Amino acid sequence: MSASTAPLKLAVIVASVREGRFGPTVANWFVKQAGLRDDFEVDVIDLADHELPYVLSQQPSAEVVEALSKVTPRLEQADAFVVVTPEYNHSFPASLKSLIDWHYTQWQGKPVGFVSYGGLAGGLRSAEQLRPIFAELHAVTIREAVSFHMAWEKFDESGEPKDQSGPAGAAKALLDQLGWWADGLREQRARRPYGK
Repeated sequence: MSASTAPLKLAVIVASVREGRFGPTVANWFVKQAGLRDDFEVDVIDLADHELPYVLSQQPSAEVVEALSKVTPRLEQADAFVVVTPEYNHSFPASLKSLIDWHYTQWQGKPVGFVSYGGLAGGLRSAEQLRPIFAELHAVTIREAVSFHMAWEKFDESGEPKDQSGPAGAAKALLDQLGWWADGLREQRARRPYGK
């Protein structure tokens, strides 16, 4: 199977590490949506499993190198990203910013989509704040997004949205657009590595 016909490697990043977080419910649902397709191969990166320090260093300790070794190659191999993020105090979690800041080339020339959740704003302010950050890292954020307003009221006990059609349609639109960008950018990176 050639690179152009192989499934796109999609890293789904679960941003919240908060106690009692709702993120896994939203992320699990989105991963199921992506799993219905044959153009993506999904890798879930849950930041609760990857504790990165907030103090950046050019010479990280052995412990930090070990922690990075469990996530950096997965970001490097990804063709696209979807960030599943809540909104805390009109912004996104510090755990996500730490992951972003510990990496640079891993984001370059790749598309990023957002699945946000929260109260009345549905996490949209956190997603909008992430757009210029990823632009600075030479990533391409896509317009289509999924947003859950008052998220904890929108899911049933089995972790499925009470309204199936709206969220499923939004996820399809996001994945369609993400796939378009990921396919083209993968091909371009293969022809000419980004920045060269």
